[in-house]
This record gives sequence, C-alpha cells and structure tokens, in this order.
Amino acid sequence: MKVALDVSPLRLTSAGTARYIRNLQERLDVHAVGFGGAGRTSVLARELWWYPVVLSRLRADVLHCTTYYGPLRPSAPTVVTVHDLAVLRHPGAFGRWTQLYVPRVVPHVVRAAQRVIAVSEFTAGEVERLLRVPRERIRVIANGVEAAFTPEGPRADGEYVLAVGTLEPRKNLARAIDAAKRLGVELRVAGERGWGAVDVGDANVTWVGRVDDAELARLYRGARCLVYPSLYEGFGIPILEAMACGTPVVTSRGGATEEVAGGAAVLVDPLDAEDIAAGIERAGAELREAGLARARAFTWEETAEQTRHVYEELA
Repeated sequence: MKVALDVSPLRLTSAGTARYIRNLQERLDVHAVGFGGAGRTSVLARELWWYPVVLSRLRADVLHCTTYYGPLRPSAPTVVTVHDLAVLRHPGAFGRWTQLYVPRVVPHVVRAAQRVIAVSEFTAGEVERLLRVPRERIRVIANGVEAAFTPEGPRADGEYVLAVGTLEPRKNLARAIDAAKRLGVELRVAGERGWGAVDVGDANVTWVGRVDDAELARLYRGARCLVYPSLYEGFGIPILEAMACGTPVVTSRGGATEEVAGGAAVLVDPLDAEDIAAGIERAGAELREAGLARARAFTWEETAEQTRHVYEELA
C-alpha cells in the first residue's frame, strides 16, 4: 500500500501539527510529499496551485493531507486531518489571507475526502456542524505525548507558572499575564512568535521563546503549574505534556481542553483573569497522580496504529 503523506506544514511550524506529522512519519510506512517553504510566495503557490492542482493528480493508494489543506478533486482516496477550526470560530485572530481562503476552500477540501481524522471528539463535532461532514466519515484519533516528557529529570529553578504555545490571540496570553500579576508570581512563556501582535513585554513575564523538548520538560517540571486558558483549541498537547511531567494544569472549561484534561486539571473561565488566578492557587500537588495517569492514556504509537486502520479502510 503506497500512502502519500503531506509534510508541507513542517516548513511552517514546529508546534503541535509538526509533532503529529513527525510521529506518523516515524511509525508508518509512508511516502512524504511536500512543496515550498515558509515565505509568502511559497504559501500562495502551495495553496493556489500545489494543493488544488498537483495533489489532485497524485497517484497513490491513499493520500493523507495532514491539515485541512488539500485537493478539491482528489484522484487518490484521501484522508484529511482536522486539528481545529479556530479560523471559522475566531476569524479575527487570523491574517486577512487566511480569513479569505479558509472559509471558501477548506469546507470543499474536507467534504471531498473519504475519511476525516479529528484529533478530539470536540473537533469531530465542529467538523460535523461547521463543515457538514457526515459523522460516519469522521474518525477521532487523539494526539500523543513525546518520550521526553517524564516526571524524572532536571527542573528549572525559580517560583513561576508556565504558559506554552505559539504567540497568537486565541492563546489568551493577556489574561494569563493578568492572572499571574494578581498573584505576584512570574509567568514564563515558551513558544514561537506567531501573529496578532501578542505582547509579552510585561514586568512579571519572561519569554523564553522556542525551546527543545529537553528544555521544555525542564520548564514543566520546575513550574508551579501550567496555565493554559486558551479561547479555542482542537486538542491542547501542552496539557498532556505538563501532566506527563507531573505538573498541575490550569486550563479552560469547555471544549477540547476540558476533554483532554479528563478531570485531572483545574478548569477555569478563560474570559475571567480573576478566575484564572484562583485556578492557579487551587492547582496543587494532589493533581500530580491524576495527571500522570491521564497522560499515560495518550501515545503516539496508538495514534499511528489507529491511523493505519483508516488507511486500510480506503486502500
């Protein structure tokens, strides 16, 4: 069975989508296909020519588009993974081109696929409601946790709470900063610069930027808690990474974050900085064992195995 796997997103991000693609590549017998780089010209060429034209002609037993970008009329049986539909729920948090392109093209791409992989039950519901994909064509396959994230190992020094994620408006960093300031505690922020003019220039904030997994695990272990009050997520990998390191988690009530937390985190109203601050105060060591148990339920091996079953449905 020849499976073509779109790895183009690796040229744009090292965040959760990149983890997903790399782990599938390592564990499945797939042929990587991709085009272009991270520059604007490459992005436009990819979205206006490579996906709709070149991939439409690609011959394979299965084509797996690892995000919701793909061909409108695929020749090969196609699987599309949807990580989230934030751009449809919060369009103002994205650039003008994305706001124009995604609503006009992505629904047709996803509906043209024979199977849609959603990374959570929440996202599956969004695909069904917003894109009108029949539920019987959707398969829920969760993400996993990297081996680097364990409770054993070095811990970063200091008294701080940790925020993790690309700097973009829906991560709700401003309220996390406000919550930490109310408690008089340092907020350390790990993640790449993104978009939307997110400001981390506050006296109680230390932005450490992009770090490797070993350093990120060290930051998780040393943190009082992970604060992850995102306004919208399709999954929320940092929740599991923190839990796997034995770190208490404070995250948003409702949606995918509550689903992934599975009762092992403090849930807060992401629109209320005071409630986020109260959640940080409530996040204690008693969450450690529940979090560790929750994280063990998510492995990339299981993600790959379930994805292989989807390929076999189509081949």
